[in-house]
Amino acid sequence: MTATSFACEKRPARAARGMVVTNHPLASAAGAEMLAAGGNAVDAAVAALFALTVVEPMMVGLLGGGMTHLRLPDGSHTVIDGLSTAPLAARPDTFRPDPAAPPGSTEAAGRENSIGPRSVAAPGNLLAWCEALARFGTMPLADVMEPAIRHAARGFAVTPYLSECIAEVAADLARDPAIAARFLPDGAPLRPGARLVQPDTAETLRAVAREGAAALHGGAIGIAVADQIARSGGLLSRRDLIEYRTVERAPVRGTYRGATILGPPPPSSGGVHVIQMLNILEGYDIAGLGFGTPDSLHLLAEALKIAFADRAAATADPAFVPVPVARLTDKAYAAERRARIAPDRARDWPAGVAPADSPNTTHLTVADREGRIVCATHTINSLFGARFLIPEVGLIPNNYMALFDPRPGRALSIAPGKRITTSQAPVIALRGDGSPLVALGMPGGLRIFGSVMQALVNLLDHRMTLQQAVEAPRLWTQGAARVVEVETGFPAPVREALAARGHVVQAVAHVGGGMCAIGFDPDGTLEGAACWRADGTAIGLGGGLAREGARFWPDAARG
Repeated sequence: MTATSFACEKRPARAARGMVVTNHPLASAAGAEMLAAGGNAVDAAVAALFALTVVEPMMVGLLGGGMTHLRLPDGSHTVIDGLSTAPLAARPDTFRPDPAAPPGSTEAAGRENSIGPRSVAAPGNLLAWCEALARFGTMPLADVMEPAIRHAARGFAVTPYLSECIAEVAADLARDPAIAARFLPDGAPLRPGARLVQPDTAETLRAVAREGAAALHGGAIGIAVADQIARSGGLLSRRDLIEYRTVERAPVRGTYRGATILGPPPPSSGGVHVIQMLNILEGYDIAGLGFGTPDSLHLLAEALKIAFADRAAATADPAFVPVPVARLTDKAYAAERRARIAPDRARDWPAGVAPADSPNTTHLTVADREGRIVCATHTINSLFGARFLIPEVGLIPNNYMALFDPRPGRALSIAPGKRITTSQAPVIALRGDGSPLVALGMPGGLRIFGSVMQALVNLLDHRMTLQQAVEAPRLWTQGAARVVEVETGFPAPVREALAARGHVVQAVAHVGGGMCAIGFDPDGTLEGAACWRADGTAIGLGGGLAREGARFWPDAARG
């Protein structure tokens, strides 16, 4: 199988003055509007994120969390960690593990940690977005929020993707009258083309535009959120919102085939394990094995299993658990693990380090001509988060408590104020001379960092175009029962050959969500690409202002 064996469903955008790639066309348009108005990539990214809270309400919102990876014009990188934290009232034994759950599951009895008020953790999205704008943007908060407020107040057309997401969890949504009234009118999911108007959300956004993040973290909106959750038996309190803080972190760094790879550090597992897997794969002639062959896919699956074994043992909030980042990203450690990979058969992998996510997220990638890059992944965790609506403010809370292990004494066990561990992987790769090569990321929970790794392999080994790299078929496994999810874009004989090596192959329609990527040509041209797995849209800013001294020609002729 080669890169020409599959047809790309979308086309990339190319421009010189700026590029915005998000998983909804209206969010991409919101970001492009800021660039057209003279704003920079950070202004555009924050505008797009606020717009996504309205047009992708099942994926992201003010009551969620995430990580923003920024590259600045001077070449420096930083990560703003706005991941959610366990409420101060939470304890290691807050939930009882579900005795019927499969091994390794974090499901609690009665789904208490994944549905309803007890599943809500302290949110960080709004603080992170406002911080990024204040420190690195140029435009007022009210200006970048205007498109989001407009779409909430006037409404927008429901896409088939949103309609399908509603239908997927309709039974849970029906349990809450407020969220059911919005997304299940007359008891049925909103149909594609229906207009979704959210006046209460618009009012909340207007309050944030006036008051900033304080509206939620100490203000009236936060009081309404915390009080309703508390009345319903949840753990989140006013104090959790007031005391929440973002954390600025340095990205982790690695190399692959001469490129430098930068990603988010723990408590995100994405950056560490992308680098770990690339270190393992660097010892093989992946290009020579070919894209989509049984040989190359077997190695991808084994590298994924190794990464997940180590992730479960030791990757967590570094304020609570010592995470062996240096060892996990060390090429010598990768060589140790690689030496035990059998080329012709699958195997089970224990962790190689000592102990010391949900598939529904959104991602955007934005760049401007001055050299700023914003690569941001944010979410309310599961599809429609905790699956209830706070009607007074029109917001859907996260269900991030589902990412903690309900059993005490483990790396991912609950502790008051502990940050959740995520697989988010907003990654930026650089050429050997330090100039940007590509920035990319995607939603997809536990499937994120494996898919990002595969996109990098597609670019650096298989020499695919950017559009091919984000749309190419994927596989995923975390090693449980040797099950490997393989997209049906890989031919049946390839899947059968994997099964013959001992992998339990499960054919699936898609692995993970819509990837959003920007490629950087040496001449300064930006290329934006989004894949078929979501409503992703790339919008580039070309053209520009008039040449200095230009005048309307009739006036010049008369002059």
